[in-house]
Amino acid sequence: MTEPTEAERGTRAARDTEAVSKFVESFAAQLVEAGMQRMPARVFGALLSSDSGTMTSVELGEQLRISPAAVSGAVRYLAQQHMVSREREPGSRRERYRVHSNQWYEALTSREAVLKRWEHALREGVDSLGGDTPAGRRLAETLAFFEFIDGEIAAMMDRWRVHRDKTFGQG
Repeated sequence: MTEPTEAERGTRAARDTEAVSKFVESFAAQLVEAGMQRMPARVFGALLSSDSGTMTSVELGEQLRISPAAVSGAVRYLAQQHMVSREREPGSRRERYRVHSNQWYEALTSREAVLKRWEHALREGVDSLGGDTPAGRRLAETLAFFEFIDGEIAAMMDRWRVHRDKTFGQG
């Protein structure tokens, strides 16, 4: 990784660390409310609010006042959810964690595999229970809902790419 430029260091120095901390904790609380675990939510908020979008374990630990083990567990969870990636610093064993501008897109589209597995399981359930039974009809409706959502997510992501390119330029 390259060292921060003078302008980046100046921006960081001028930033109100208390305001950043309040944002991170507030945003993390919203993510927790939506079902994310607390520590990954805090780490994600810290990465998202950093100018570079990258931080080391030490930096995250210092900013959030958490242990290296807490950082490691949070990053593992976030990486599994495709919300952050790990990058090795050249010539170092130290890793940096990066949040990408398309993290929401990646996180949402990675759910496609989960939806496909659910659809498969529901299809088997309908076949096992019989489509004409009350339980079978309920499973069939649930299956239809997930198939609908799957198609809508794909179409929505296509529309998002067009909107993002118009709003922020080719990315």
